[in-house]
Amino acid sequence: MTTPPANNMDVKRRNRVSTLRCILKSDRVSQMELTQKLALSWPTILQNVKELTELGLVREDGMYASTGGRKAKAYAPVRDARVAVGVDLTRDRVSVALTDLSGNLLKQATGALRFSMEDIYFKYLGGLLQRFVDANGGEERLLGVGLALPGTVDGERGVLRDSRDLELRNVPLSRFTQQIPWPCRVLNTAHAAALAEFYGMEEDMVYLSLNDTVGGAIFRDGALCPGDHLRAGEFGHMTLVPGGRRCRCGREGCLDAYCSAKVLSDHAGGSLTAFFEELRSGDAEKREVWREYLENLAVAVNNLRVSFDCGVMVGGAVGACLEEFGELLRALLAERNPFEQDTSYLRYGRRPQEAAAVGAALTQVEAFLQGL
Repeated sequence: MTTPPANNMDVKRRNRVSTLRCILKSDRVSQMELTQKLALSWPTILQNVKELTELGLVREDGMYASTGGRKAKAYAPVRDARVAVGVDLTRDRVSVALTDLSGNLLKQATGALRFSMEDIYFKYLGGLLQRFVDANGGEERLLGVGLALPGTVDGERGVLRDSRDLELRNVPLSRFTQQIPWPCRVLNTAHAAALAEFYGMEEDMVYLSLNDTVGGAIFRDGALCPGDHLRAGEFGHMTLVPGGRRCRCGREGCLDAYCSAKVLSDHAGGSLTAFFEELRSGDAEKREVWREYLENLAVAVNNLRVSFDCGVMVGGAVGACLEEFGELLRALLAERNPFEQDTSYLRYGRRPQEAAAVGAALTQVEAFLQGL
């Protein structure tokens, strides 16, 4: 199937969007720099900047110092000209984030809230979001709400196909959004977290999410790959140890049974924070548990590396602790990979706590940018 040729309006829109994206990545930029970075003509950049300024998305920001000729105007993004709200909904809590057009976190709130399919739960969720927006003065600039759900989200059919975490199957997405008074977009939690972590990146990456469950995502050519059945990135159900520990899915030996955050927190009274505090203090039992955990994680990360041949980012609650406690992981990876000992391909999540909520908000930002 061939893609129809773009008409003149499509080309103008794409150029306008490219110009805005370039400005959003800069604190300050000149028209000449934009023409060089985007390989667009001077008149095209001039027209794009004019239109974006009229929309309130770009502003003039003084002049650059002269290098011998006329001084060049400087332009800066108005990142908070539009904002978006993201919601990370889990079995026992709700996290809400407010972001600008660059995905910067402006405000965040997290609270305990036990999930229920009762009307009162969704009414409370809608009221919570209304109060959050009102408190942060964002309604006039609000693009909409993104909602991250744990499970297989079929956006085309508008259905949450299944969610073991919420114990649901084939629930209309409208059930989750009916009390939210703004445009809504829904996606899988791990995909949302990956979108936040990879936003603005141009390289291919694989994301491994280590929370109470293990998930992930594949980021290729600047976009998430959902897979034929919307299950791309379900790394938690790769078989790590045939015939091994029983997984929550009912099978044996899944990665989830060896590398979820729960594997660690179960050794510290259910608290991941307590586990790492005891590990930091030199507790011998925790050190042994951590070593076994990293040995299993190294197998998984190495499998992802040799399968996809791109960078691997480990995020989630455990990923947030690897900067401090992950030196052994790199050593294990260097030993295991037959092709390379360089482990610079391994990265740790930049947004450990709010990634899914921010990524959910970014779905609204992307929709806005594509529609300019």
